[in-house]
Amino acid sequence: MIKQLRIKDYILIDELTANFDTGLNVITGETGAGKSILINAIDIAFAPRVSKDVIKHDKEKALIELVIENTKHDLTRLFEENGVDNNGSEIVLTKEITQNGVRSRVNGTLVNQEFIRQLKAYFLDIHSQHQTYAFMQPKYHINLLDNYAKESYGQKLEAYRERFKEYQHLQSKLETLKNASDMTENQIEFLKFQIDEIDSANIKSPSEDEELNSELEVLENAEKLKELTGSAYWAINGDDGSIMEALGKIKQNVSKAAGMDKNLEDLESNLLDAIEKLKDAGSELREYSQNLDNDTERLNEIQERLYLLDKLKHKYGGTLEAVLETFDKLSQELNSIEFSTQNIEELEAQIEKTRKELEHIASEISENRKNYAQVLSVLIQEKLEKLELPKARFEISVQSKELSSDGIDNVEFLISTNVSEDLKPLAKVASGGEISRVMLAIKSIFAQSDDINTVIFDEIDTGISGKASQSVADEIVELSKYHQIILITHQPIIASKANKHFYVRKSQSDETKVEVYVLTGENRIKALAELAGGEINEQSIEFAKSLISV
Repeated sequence: MIKQLRIKDYILIDELTANFDTGLNVITGETGAGKSILINAIDIAFAPRVSKDVIKHDKEKALIELVIENTKHDLTRLFEENGVDNNGSEIVLTKEITQNGVRSRVNGTLVNQEFIRQLKAYFLDIHSQHQTYAFMQPKYHINLLDNYAKESYGQKLEAYRERFKEYQHLQSKLETLKNASDMTENQIEFLKFQIDEIDSANIKSPSEDEELNSELEVLENAEKLKELTGSAYWAINGDDGSIMEALGKIKQNVSKAAGMDKNLEDLESNLLDAIEKLKDAGSELREYSQNLDNDTERLNEIQERLYLLDKLKHKYGGTLEAVLETFDKLSQELNSIEFSTQNIEELEAQIEKTRKELEHIASEISENRKNYAQVLSVLIQEKLEKLELPKARFEISVQSKELSSDGIDNVEFLISTNVSEDLKPLAKVASGGEISRVMLAIKSIFAQSDDINTVIFDEIDTGISGKASQSVADEIVELSKYHQIILITHQPIIASKANKHFYVRKSQSDETKVEVYVLTGENRIKALAELAGGEINEQSIEFAKSLISV
């Protein structure tokens, strides 16, 4: 469960710490006070992307920190694989948002988003307006049903999906082979010609042309290079007036001077080093000049080689690296073409065998789905009756479809909230209050079947009042026996059931701030009275007291 939320420089909050309890944690406050900021902060702590707009004005960064208590899950392997310290039952998740990016840390170790995603799957389920929309879309219904029944056929479904990937790979391979087999003899001969043309060039490396161009430049300028380096050598080591002769005289003078003044010894040493280096340079220049030949044969050889390589580059990609890649691609294509008709027939037989296996497994999964759909339909309908929708009918429809990655079933949630109406897709439920209760019923059933520690509801009570509020409150209390619940509500009946009551207040002076308080005693009674009557008076106070005493 979430033990603590700490926020710093986030949106309108300078700094706050909220300590949550087990059971039901309720958040109330005036409209526009910023109640959703707390829930959004928890959501952002696990989010893959975060806008830098959440950083408080004039601040460099925002910080969100969650302290999570783990009493259900063995995360040893997950932590070891990601190099994260396992500190027992306590996990600290930190999200730092700066102008330049976002960093996530778990127990002080920098982690990637995939690790955070896996962590969230163990601990948190947030029900927001966006998730309500997702729950209502048919494409999500099959996943909800499968997740509910994962203990029954989850492993079989995973094995099916892996086998289906193999099936798709075989189909793709067959399509490639059939396309290749449709090529004409002339096309195949041209393909072989291209491969032979590149292969016969015997390209030594992707940079061969660059190396040859460097060598060509030297050979084309051999006479000039010989003249320049020879001239340089004679300037250094010539008989009369050379640099070495002049340096010899300088050396004699400096040596005499150093004999008279010890302070010149370092200078003398530096001069000797310079003379030796210049002597070595002269030797290298002489050797280079003497060994430099005007090799016309090698020059012609390089020019012919470069002409061949340029022709290949022009035809096959612009660079030698591209030419070599084209060679590999063409070779693979030819290998595919050379598969015989027998290979195609063998592959078709393998595909047919795999398809029959998939259909068999998919049929077994389908039977399981239909069984669990009936069970789940009854459970959700019973929940709807408890939530003051006694005339509601709920059914999970499982209809056949073509073989796909999730089997042979189309799954859709259907509902009717009035006796006179036929079952319709969940997305066509009209009333906001009905949607809220349907979502709570579904969430309650699914939450009781999973191991998620914390369930968050962002205004699940939209559009309800009276007896419906009481039934929703009772359902949330029941759910809080199995999970930590954090919810925002405008209903005093629901808020009165809280094990811990947070109140959010927005204040505006020189700047706007959001502050959060834990309500107890008289303060809590006043908050409930304000929720009930819009103002605090004797009647609303008495009503609030009656709610708490129930």
